[in-house]
Formats: sequence, C-alpha cells, structure tokens
Amino acid sequence: MSRVLLVEDDLAVRRAVTMGLKRLGHDVEAVADGRDALDSIIASPPDIVVLDLMIPGINGIEVCKLIRARGTVPVVILSARDHDIDIVAGFDAGADDYCVKPASAEVIDARIRAVLRRSTGPTTLDHDAHPAEVFGDLAVDRASLRVRKGGAEVSLTPTELRLLLFLSSQLDHAFSRQQLLEHVWEQSYYGEVRMVDACVTRLRAKIETDPRHPVHLQTVRGFGYRFSA
Repeated sequence: MSRVLLVEDDLAVRRAVTMGLKRLGHDVEAVADGRDALDSIIASPPDIVVLDLMIPGINGIEVCKLIRARGTVPVVILSARDHDIDIVAGFDAGADDYCVKPASAEVIDARIRAVLRRSTGPTTLDHDAHPAEVFGDLAVDRASLRVRKGGAEVSLTPTELRLLLFLSSQLDHAFSRQQLLEHVWEQSYYGEVRMVDACVTRLRAKIETDPRHPVHLQTVRGFGYRFSA
C-alpha cells in the first residue's frame, strides 16, 4: 500500500479519486491547494504526489518545482490540460508522469504503480552489474542506488536515476526516445517523447560539468541519446 498525497481543488474530482484509489489499496490524503500540499509534504512525506495544475494558493507547476527542489518524492500530474505545451511544462517542472483528466482510478493507479516501480529498484540488467562504476568524476553505485560527482552525492529523482542506470549500463549504445520511454518509463505508446528530453535536461544539469557541452549524456541527433564514459 502506498501513501498518496492527492492535490485537487475540485471537490467532486477529489472525492471520486480518493475513493477510487482507496478502493485499490492506497492510503490517500487529499488537500485542495498548493500551500496545504507543501505543508503536508514537509510534515509527513508521502510515497507519491498526484498533483492537479490549476489549484489555488500556489499553482501546480510551482508546487512541482518546489517539491523537486526539496527532495525526490515522485510526482504524477493529473490535469485537464492536454496541450503539448502543458505536458512539456509539467515534465520540465520535474514531474515523473502526466495523466490527462478525466482518468479512471484504475488508470491513475497504473500510473502510480509504474512510477513507484521505477523509484524502488533498478532494472533487471542492474542486478548482474558491478556495484560501483566510475566515469571520470561521476560514480554510479548500482547496489546502493547512489550517484556521486566529484565525491559529492547527487540527489536524483527516481526517474532520473532509472534513466542514468539504464543508459550507463550499455556504454555508447544509442537509444531512441521511444525505446527509452518503453524501457525507463514503461510506456509503449507514442506521443510523450518530450518527457525524455525534459528528464535528460534535468539529469545533465546534475551530473555534467557543463550541461551545454555534455560528456556523458550525449544527444544522437534526430534519434535519441547515448551514455559515454
């Protein structure tokens, strides 16, 4: 059972999603605005946040950025905004997934479980790998799931960590954005490949000395990305 913080200002939607997720086995706390959400996370961090964008107090994008700045709690955005610019803004803010309303409790539950799977362990490839690998000043410890740069620990979100573990497990192998969606995000449908770009941008900012000229996370023009030592 996961502890879910639902941030939704629409009373009818809040009640319906809360009841549905509880029926599916989640422990749900529901709040109606951004300030209450941040207070709740500080007081008792949940396993995951399901976050509406159009909420009073502090809007969802800013709440997502503040969550990401303070820690690695996974965030699933649940919003009626379905334009590409909104979805990209959500991922740029640090969301781990984006679910368009209306969505059934079963779909939201599936998104939650997929994100939490990514946050609780590496892929099967990782179990056979060496527990610590060094790429210049970057060290990736697959056993403890810790990443260090220049000796200092780097705080990564579950999705950023999973992307790094996957790409670095196959040096210089180019993966398309769609392949990364399938392997890292466990999503086989096409249409949200920009979430890969947003995650790579955030990851570069954390592990590259000069994110504008990345050494490790390299772009394969018109295709996707590869990891180089």
